[in-house]
Amino acid sequence: MKDMDVRSFAKAKPSLSVNEYYGILSEFIDLAPDALRALGQFERREGNRDASKNLDSMIELLEGMGCKKFIVEFHSILDAYMGSGNWRLAGTHAAGIKDDFNDFYWRIVGLKKKNKSGVDEPVQHGAAAYSDELTMVEAIKQIDEENADSKPLILAIDDSPVILQSVWTILSNGYKVLTLTNPLDIDKVLQRQTPDLFLLDYQMPEMNGFELIPVIRGYDAHKETPIVFLTSEGTFDNVTAALALGVRDYIVKPFKAETLREKIGKYI
Repeated sequence: MKDMDVRSFAKAKPSLSVNEYYGILSEFIDLAPDALRALGQFERREGNRDASKNLDSMIELLEGMGCKKFIVEFHSILDAYMGSGNWRLAGTHAAGIKDDFNDFYWRIVGLKKKNKSGVDEPVQHGAAAYSDELTMVEAIKQIDEENADSKPLILAIDDSPVILQSVWTILSNGYKVLTLTNPLDIDKVLQRQTPDLFLLDYQMPEMNGFELIPVIRGYDAHKETPIVFLTSEGTFDNVTAALALGVRDYIVKPFKAETLREKIGKYI
Protein backbone atom coordinates (compact mmCIF):
# COMPACT_ATOMS: atom_id res chain seq x y z
CA MET A 1 0.00 0.00 0.00
CA LYS A 2 1.24 3.45 -0.84
CA ASP A 3 0.35 4.68 2.68
CA MET A 4 2.85 2.27 4.19
CA ASP A 5 6.53 2.39 3.33
CA VAL A 6 6.60 -1.41 3.11
CA ARG A 7 9.86 -1.59 1.13
CA SER A 8 11.83 0.56 3.56
CA PHE A 9 10.26 -1.30 6.46
CA ALA A 10 11.29 -4.65 4.96
CA LYS A 11 14.85 -3.43 4.32
CA ALA A 12 15.10 -2.15 7.89
CA LYS A 13 14.03 -5.59 9.16
CA PRO A 14 15.45 -8.01 6.56
CA SER A 15 14.71 -11.12 8.64
CA LEU A 16 11.00 -10.27 9.01
CA SER A 17 8.89 -12.98 7.38
CA VAL A 18 5.69 -12.50 5.40
CA ASN A 19 3.82 -14.31 8.16
CA GLU A 20 5.22 -11.97 10.81
CA TYR A 21 4.32 -8.91 8.75
CA TYR A 22 0.75 -10.10 8.32
CA GLY A 23 0.71 -10.67 12.06
CA ILE A 24 1.38 -6.94 12.44
CA LEU A 25 -1.53 -6.21 10.10
CA SER A 26 -3.72 -8.50 12.21
CA GLU A 27 -2.75 -6.53 15.29
CA PHE A 28 -3.73 -3.33 13.50
CA ILE A 29 -7.12 -4.81 12.59
CA ASP A 30 -7.67 -5.76 16.24
CA LEU A 31 -6.76 -2.29 17.56
CA ALA A 32 -8.30 -0.08 14.85
CA PRO A 33 -11.93 -0.32 16.13
CA ASP A 34 -10.79 1.02 19.52
CA ALA A 35 -8.99 3.89 17.78
CA LEU A 36 -12.10 4.65 15.72
CA ARG A 37 -14.21 4.73 18.87
CA ALA A 38 -11.66 7.06 20.45
CA LEU A 39 -11.85 9.41 17.45
CA GLY A 40 -15.64 9.45 17.78
CA GLN A 41 -15.31 10.31 21.46
CA PHE A 42 -12.95 13.18 20.79
CA GLU A 43 -15.16 14.41 17.96
CA ARG A 44 -18.09 14.56 20.40
CA ARG A 45 -15.80 16.16 23.00
CA GLU A 46 -16.12 13.09 25.20
CA GLY A 47 -12.47 12.10 25.10
CA ASN A 48 -11.04 10.47 28.21
CA ARG A 49 -7.89 8.73 29.45
CA ASP A 50 -8.85 5.38 27.86
CA ALA A 51 -9.46 7.05 24.49
CA SER A 52 -6.05 8.72 24.76
CA LYS A 53 -4.41 5.37 25.51
CA ASN A 54 -6.07 3.84 22.44
CA LEU A 55 -4.65 6.56 20.20
CA ASP A 56 -1.22 6.18 21.83
CA SER A 57 -1.30 2.44 21.09
CA MET A 58 -2.28 3.11 17.49
CA ILE A 59 0.56 5.61 17.05
CA GLU A 60 3.05 3.01 18.27
CA LEU A 61 1.61 0.35 15.95
CA LEU A 62 1.56 2.63 12.88
CA GLU A 63 5.22 3.43 13.45
CA GLY A 64 5.91 -0.31 13.64
CA MET A 65 4.10 -0.82 10.34
CA GLY A 66 6.31 1.73 8.58
CA CYS A 67 3.27 3.97 8.16
CA LYS A 68 3.53 7.74 8.72
CA LYS A 69 -0.10 8.38 7.88
CA PHE A 70 -2.29 9.73 10.73
CA ILE A 71 0.55 9.90 13.27
CA VAL A 72 0.81 13.69 13.17
CA GLU A 73 -2.99 14.03 13.40
CA PHE A 74 -3.20 11.64 16.37
CA HIS A 75 -0.45 13.56 18.14
CA SER A 76 -2.34 16.79 17.47
CA ILE A 77 -5.47 15.38 19.10
CA LEU A 78 -3.56 14.22 22.16
CA ASP A 79 -1.60 17.48 22.44
CA ALA A 80 -4.80 19.53 22.23
CA TYR A 81 -6.59 17.36 24.81
CA MET A 82 -3.80 16.38 27.21
CA GLY A 83 -1.52 19.38 26.76
CA SER A 84 -3.76 22.43 26.59
CA GLY A 85 -7.17 21.00 27.45
CA ASN A 86 -8.55 22.40 24.21
CA TRP A 87 -11.53 20.10 23.64
CA ARG A 88 -12.74 22.03 20.62
CA LEU A 89 -9.41 21.72 18.80
CA ALA A 90 -9.08 18.04 19.68
CA GLY A 91 -12.62 17.47 18.35
CA THR A 92 -11.84 19.34 15.14
CA HIS A 93 -8.74 17.22 14.48
CA ALA A 94 -10.66 14.01 15.23
CA ALA A 95 -13.56 14.93 12.94
CA GLY A 96 -11.11 15.78 10.16
CA ILE A 97 -9.48 12.35 10.02
CA LYS A 98 -12.08 9.90 11.31
CA ASP A 99 -13.51 9.00 7.89
CA ASP A 100 -10.04 8.73 6.32
CA PHE A 101 -8.86 6.45 9.11
CA ASN A 102 -11.96 4.29 8.70
CA ASP A 103 -11.23 3.95 4.95
CA PHE A 104 -7.61 3.09 5.74
CA TYR A 105 -8.77 0.43 8.22
CA TRP A 106 -10.92 -1.30 5.61
CA ARG A 107 -8.10 -1.20 3.05
CA ILE A 108 -5.87 -2.99 5.56
CA VAL A 109 -8.66 -5.53 6.07
CA GLY A 110 -8.61 -5.97 2.29
CA LEU A 111 -4.99 -7.10 2.49
CA LYS A 112 -6.10 -10.04 4.59
CA LYS A 113 -8.27 -13.01 3.79
CA LYS A 114 -9.57 -16.04 5.67
CA ASN A 115 -9.03 -19.60 4.55
CA LYS A 116 -11.54 -22.37 5.25
CA SER A 117 -10.05 -23.07 8.65
CA GLY A 118 -10.34 -19.42 9.62
CA VAL A 119 -6.58 -18.86 9.74
CA ASP A 120 -5.30 -15.55 8.43
CA GLU A 121 -3.26 -15.82 5.25
CA PRO A 122 -1.53 -13.29 3.01
CA VAL A 123 -3.56 -12.15 0.01
CA GLN A 124 -2.10 -13.64 -3.15
CA HIS A 125 -0.74 -11.14 -5.67
CA GLY A 126 -1.77 -12.28 -9.14
CA ALA A 127 -0.34 -15.72 -9.77
CA ALA A 128 2.09 -15.42 -6.87
CA ALA A 129 1.68 -18.01 -4.15
CA TYR A 130 4.59 -17.12 -1.94
CA SER A 131 5.24 -18.95 1.28
CA ASP A 132 4.77 -17.44 4.72
CA GLU A 133 8.37 -18.48 5.43
CA LEU A 134 9.70 -16.04 2.84
CA THR A 135 11.14 -12.84 4.23
CA MET A 136 9.36 -9.65 3.23
CA VAL A 137 12.40 -8.65 1.15
CA GLU A 138 12.23 -11.95 -0.78
CA ALA A 139 8.45 -11.69 -1.23
CA ILE A 140 8.65 -8.12 -2.56
CA LYS A 141 11.35 -9.18 -5.04
CA GLN A 142 9.23 -12.13 -6.21
CA ILE A 143 6.12 -9.99 -6.61
CA ASP A 144 8.08 -7.35 -8.55
CA GLU A 145 9.43 -10.01 -10.91
CA GLU A 146 5.96 -11.47 -11.49
CA ASN A 147 4.43 -8.04 -12.06
CA ALA A 148 7.19 -6.70 -14.31
CA ASP A 149 5.26 -7.49 -17.48
CA SER A 150 2.09 -5.96 -16.09
CA LYS A 151 3.55 -2.44 -15.95
CA PRO A 152 1.85 -0.03 -18.37
CA LEU A 153 3.79 0.47 -21.60
CA ILE A 154 4.66 3.99 -22.77
CA LEU A 155 5.95 4.64 -26.28
CA ALA A 156 8.04 7.82 -26.30
CA ILE A 157 8.97 9.24 -29.69
CA ASP A 158 11.43 12.14 -29.94
CA ASP A 159 14.33 12.87 -32.27
CA SER A 160 16.46 13.88 -29.26
CA PRO A 161 18.18 10.92 -27.54
CA VAL A 162 18.83 13.20 -24.55
CA ILE A 163 15.10 13.82 -24.06
CA LEU A 164 14.32 10.12 -24.45
CA GLN A 165 16.99 9.23 -21.88
CA SER A 166 15.41 11.69 -19.45
CA VAL A 167 11.94 10.25 -20.06
CA TRP A 168 13.21 6.71 -19.51
CA THR A 169 15.08 7.65 -16.33
CA ILE A 170 12.06 9.43 -14.84
CA LEU A 171 9.38 6.90 -15.75
CA SER A 172 11.06 3.49 -15.89
CA ASN A 173 10.51 2.75 -12.21
CA GLY A 174 6.73 2.65 -12.62
CA TYR A 175 6.32 1.94 -16.33
CA LYS A 176 7.83 0.03 -19.20
CA VAL A 177 9.22 2.73 -21.50
CA LEU A 178 9.88 2.06 -25.17
CA THR A 179 11.78 4.84 -26.95
CA LEU A 180 11.95 5.67 -30.63
CA THR A 181 14.06 8.38 -32.30
CA ASN A 182 12.66 7.91 -35.81
CA PRO A 183 8.86 8.36 -36.01
CA LEU A 184 8.82 6.63 -39.39
CA ASP A 185 9.42 3.34 -37.55
CA ILE A 186 6.20 3.57 -35.57
CA ASP A 187 4.35 0.99 -37.68
CA LYS A 188 7.07 -1.59 -37.03
CA VAL A 189 6.64 -1.02 -33.31
CA LEU A 190 2.82 -1.06 -33.28
CA GLN A 191 2.76 -4.35 -35.15
CA ARG A 192 4.56 -5.94 -32.19
CA GLN A 193 3.61 -3.82 -29.18
CA THR A 194 0.43 -2.26 -27.74
CA PRO A 195 1.37 0.88 -25.77
CA ASP A 196 -0.92 2.19 -23.04
CA LEU A 197 0.13 5.80 -23.74
CA PHE A 198 2.00 7.69 -26.44
CA LEU A 199 4.42 10.50 -25.56
CA LEU A 200 5.14 12.37 -28.80
CA ASP A 201 7.50 15.18 -29.64
CA TYR A 202 5.57 17.90 -31.44
CA GLN A 203 8.35 18.89 -33.88
CA MET A 204 10.51 16.25 -35.57
CA PRO A 205 12.20 16.46 -38.99
CA GLU A 206 10.88 13.19 -40.45
CA MET A 207 7.31 13.41 -39.16
CA ASN A 208 5.80 15.72 -36.56
CA GLY A 209 3.48 14.80 -33.73
CA PHE A 210 0.38 15.97 -35.57
CA GLU A 211 1.16 13.67 -38.50
CA LEU A 212 1.62 10.72 -36.15
CA ILE A 213 -1.88 11.02 -34.69
CA PRO A 214 -3.79 9.55 -37.67
CA VAL A 215 -1.20 6.77 -37.94
CA ILE A 216 -1.81 5.83 -34.29
CA ARG A 217 -5.59 6.14 -34.55
CA GLY A 218 -5.49 3.93 -37.62
CA TYR A 219 -4.92 0.95 -35.33
CA ASP A 220 -8.11 -0.43 -33.78
CA ALA A 221 -6.34 -0.94 -30.46
CA HIS A 222 -5.43 2.76 -30.31
CA LYS A 223 -8.65 4.58 -31.17
CA GLU A 224 -8.74 5.93 -27.60
CA THR A 225 -5.19 5.41 -26.31
CA PRO A 226 -4.00 8.59 -24.53
CA ILE A 227 -1.58 10.78 -26.45
CA VAL A 228 0.53 13.42 -24.68
CA PHE A 229 2.66 15.93 -26.59
CA LEU A 230 6.18 16.97 -25.68
CA THR A 231 6.74 20.44 -27.09
CA SER A 232 8.89 23.52 -26.76
CA GLU A 233 6.17 25.41 -28.60
CA GLY A 234 3.34 25.58 -26.11
CA THR A 235 1.50 28.37 -27.88
CA PHE A 236 -2.27 28.59 -27.64
CA ASP A 237 -2.76 27.77 -31.35
CA ASN A 238 -0.62 24.62 -31.15
CA VAL A 239 -2.32 23.44 -27.99
CA THR A 240 -5.81 24.04 -29.39
CA ALA A 241 -4.99 22.19 -32.61
CA ALA A 242 -3.52 19.23 -30.70
CA LEU A 243 -6.51 18.95 -28.39
CA ALA A 244 -8.87 19.11 -31.36
CA LEU A 245 -7.12 16.08 -32.83
CA GLY A 246 -7.59 14.08 -29.65
CA VAL A 247 -4.36 14.79 -27.77
CA ARG A 248 -5.08 14.55 -24.05
CA ASP A 249 -2.40 16.89 -22.76
CA TYR A 250 0.97 18.50 -23.45
CA ILE A 251 4.24 19.02 -21.59
CA VAL A 252 6.51 21.95 -22.39
CA LYS A 253 10.25 21.22 -22.64
CA PRO A 254 12.37 21.46 -20.60
CA PHE A 255 10.20 19.71 -18.01
CA LYS A 256 10.61 18.73 -14.38
CA ALA A 257 10.50 15.07 -13.37
CA GLU A 258 7.49 15.57 -11.11
CA THR A 259 5.59 17.34 -13.93
CA LEU A 260 6.16 14.43 -16.29
CA ARG A 261 5.13 11.84 -13.71
CA GLU A 262 2.03 13.85 -12.78
CA LYS A 263 0.87 14.25 -16.38
CA ILE A 264 1.44 10.60 -17.26
CA GLY A 265 -0.22 9.45 -14.04
CA LYS A 266 -3.41 11.28 -14.98
CA TYR A 267 -3.98 9.07 -18.01
CA ILE A 268 -2.69 5.65 -16.90
